[in-house]
Order: sequence, then structure tokens, then C-alpha cells
Amino acid sequence: MAKLARIHCINKTNRVNPHERIENVGGVDSNGSHWKQSVGQTIKDIESGEWEFYVEEDGIIAGLIVATHDGHKYIKTTADDIQPDDLLSLAECP
Repeated sequence: MAKLARIHCINKTNRVNPHERIENVGGVDSNGSHWKQSVGQTIKDIESGEWEFYVEEDGIIAGLIVATHDGHKYIKTTADDIQPDDLLSLAECP
């Protein structure tokens, strides 16, 4: 069974393309410690089935998936159309 982690924040790159704008994602463990990891690692974790990630906003939960645009893998929520808008609207990670 996959471990579950909520994403609370992101770090953006300076790229304009929304499919390449997220560099890191982060959250808070059950013990209160903060975590942050690269999008590349997040993609590996999702594809391996070891982790499932999600975001929650106003009580609405959306799972994270790996998508491909122009041959480039990126992450987005299941609620998003083609762009990772839900993730891009999260606060910046420290």
C-alpha cells in the first residue's frame, strides 16, 4: 500500500511554460517536521507506486498524477485540465 502525503507548498522556477514551472513540492509530516523534494523525485515516487500525493483546498481533495506534455513529464492534480493550476496556486515553500 502506498504512503500518502499532502502537498502544502511548491517552489517555482523562472520558466514561463506551466509544465516546467514547478521545481519542488513540500509538506508537513505527521510529527510536524517540514519536508521538501524535487519534482523529479516526486514523479519517481508516484510512478513506483510507493507514494501517493494530494492537495487539499477548502475541503476539496485532488490527487497528484504524472502527465506528459511535448515529451516532458510533469505533475498536476486530477482536477486540473492540461496545466498544473492547482499546484501553481500553492504557497512558496521555505
